[in-house]
Amino acid sequence: MIHIVGISGSLRAGSYNTSLLKAAMELLPEGVTAEIVRFDDVPMYNADLDTGDRPPAVRRFRETLAKADAFLIASPEYNYSIPGGLKNAIDWASRGQDAPLMHKPVALMGATPGMWGTVRMQLAFKQVFQFLNMKETGKPEVLVAQAPTKFDEQGRLTDEKTRDLVSRQLTALRDLTLQLQKK
Repeated sequence: MIHIVGISGSLRAGSYNTSLLKAAMELLPEGVTAEIVRFDDVPMYNADLDTGDRPPAVRRFRETLAKADAFLIASPEYNYSIPGGLKNAIDWASRGQDAPLMHKPVALMGATPGMWGTVRMQLAFKQVFQFLNMKETGKPEVLVAQAPTKFDEQGRLTDEKTRDLVSRQLTALRDLTLQLQKK
């Protein structure tokens, strides 16, 4: 059984990206379990606090990530890049010999009210994944533009083409994870 940990890059209530991540939890392929982890209580990264006794919120966050065989990130794009809160959480999870993100498979998706579908944020992640030696599913890409037309008032993903893309991306993530586990 493959276990995926999902991370939403948005902390706001009613987030399209959190809704996208919740839709992914409904579309998991056979042989996959998943959970969503939050990072809103993780403090700003400070190397002075990154010692053997990390802050409790950081320890909880890293412990949840450590249970993952793979990761699914759904994030908005802020200023053509990764939202600061998400980048901060990743910085905490990327340090030390026990860094839970290192060498793990990952899939990336994003939703936005705009026309570009978070393409710049996804490009910015390429360098982060390279540093962490994470293996990204390249296809299919999930770039959800004009998000208000794809979700209903309760935040449910109603657009069938997008649901199909998410389902196919999850299958690709499962398959990549299994392939890497055989090595």
